Amino acid sequence: MFEQAFRNIDNVLWKEAGCTTELDYTEQTSWLLFLKYLDSLERDKAIEAQLEGKTYTPILDEAYRWDAWAAPKDATGVIDPNAAMTGDDLRDFVDRKLFPYLHGFKQRAAGPNTLEYKIGEIFGEIKNKIHSGYNLREIIDHIDELRFGSQIEKHELSHLYEAKIKNMGNAGRNGGEYYTPRPLIRAMVRVVAPQIGERIYDGAVGSAGFLCEAFDYLKSQPNRTTADIKTLQERTFYGKEKKSLAYVIAIMNMILHGIEAPNIVHTNTLAENLADVQDKDRFDIILANPPFGGKERKEVQQNFPIRTGETAFLFLQHFIKLLKAGGRAAVVIKNTFLSNTDNASVSLRKLLLESCNLHTVLDMPGGTFLGAGVKTVVLFFEKGAPTRQVWYYQLDPGRNMGKTNPLNDADLAEFIELQKTFADSPKSWRVDAATLDTTTYDLSVKNPNGQEEIIHRSPQEIMDEIAALDMESTDVLAKIRALL
Repeated sequence: MFEQAFRNIDNVLWKEAGCTTELDYTEQTSWLLFLKYLDSLERDKAIEAQLEGKTYTPILDEAYRWDAWAAPKDATGVIDPNAAMTGDDLRDFVDRKLFPYLHGFKQRAAGPNTLEYKIGEIFGEIKNKIHSGYNLREIIDHIDELRFGSQIEKHELSHLYEAKIKNMGNAGRNGGEYYTPRPLIRAMVRVVAPQIGERIYDGAVGSAGFLCEAFDYLKSQPNRTTADIKTLQERTFYGKEKKSLAYVIAIMNMILHGIEAPNIVHTNTLAENLADVQDKDRFDIILANPPFGGKERKEVQQNFPIRTGETAFLFLQHFIKLLKAGGRAAVVIKNTFLSNTDNASVSLRKLLLESCNLHTVLDMPGGTFLGAGVKTVVLFFEKGAPTRQVWYYQLDPGRNMGKTNPLNDADLAEFIELQKTFADSPKSWRVDAATLDTTTYDLSVKNPNGQEEIIHRSPQEIMDEIAALDMESTDVLAKIRALL
């Protein structure tokens, strides 16, 4: 039922002139889904309060609750067409009354970690792009069919929402920045092995895939207490995100996974000066896939000891600084980081090797990240002791990677098993840090077992990459014309 409802919503959005991409579909579905979830949450809390003999005060004023403006019901529990707004009346209410009211929660909230503050943030960052009130009515009717009552229903909804995020990644262009393949995230989480009570952080949170998978991992641990559940809800997962759409998606994704008031801050992580970081700001675990290829402004670069325009290199410095002594990290980065000869790359490798134990490098095959032709590695390190030995694993699933052959959990099973003991194999080997050239600190992947990586790409994969590059070129040219 849920899957059909999502399909119906997309079919209506396809007719809407204001929604032209998969990103728009997900954004517009997200804010309506959020309000439907909020209605369900308020009902649950009211019932809990009643059972405890207490009075519950709803977050939203009556006129702005879901069953007042979106889905007023008749005596049989069906949406009452005589009471339900539609057309221009519905669109005007949403744009002129609902969104301004909800945005106002940001100023009225007791603090940034409250649900009220998240409501204000979300509705200050996005806009209603459904310009036809009749289309909006139809979408609301489909959203109202969704239920958040049981864990099974929430689980199914979270899977469907993840599928929408994945479709954004498949859409090419900048959609890929929102999606890291979940099998890779799960492998990273299993290697760092978080424990309940440790604080987990992603400073480039995107759609919050790392935090959601870490939550699922910890939630499945046996013998959890009520105190453990409260810790997971309130004091475990932290993230920061610069882009408005990603921020909204991250909040919604975490809510659907079961975290009621996610600790996600809408901010430019890199605008924070590393010199201001204190012990209280540090984390036990960092899991991230920071954006690469971006160019940060000079004033942002001033916040870092190693100054570079490469966004990913700034994020790596940020992560090293924010990791506690003894803390563990797993970070995705372009494989060229391992061998680039520019001063920033060499200095950053030196910093990483001297301040952290870089114990594992996972070399990913081309095509791992859909819509992006770049090669990546995952760096696993611990803060507080210098690197003595690096264990490399060269992932080779034995097939061409791409949209029709994406990464799966089985592909990473051998890596997870061998990594436990840093075992040698045809795909894995160790390098002593003492043997590294201290003028370059070159860490490039060179399999001594004679397995040179050969990337076989299908004609379709090559055409997809050419199309992606053409779109990037068009964007660049458009920006240049705008400046002229």
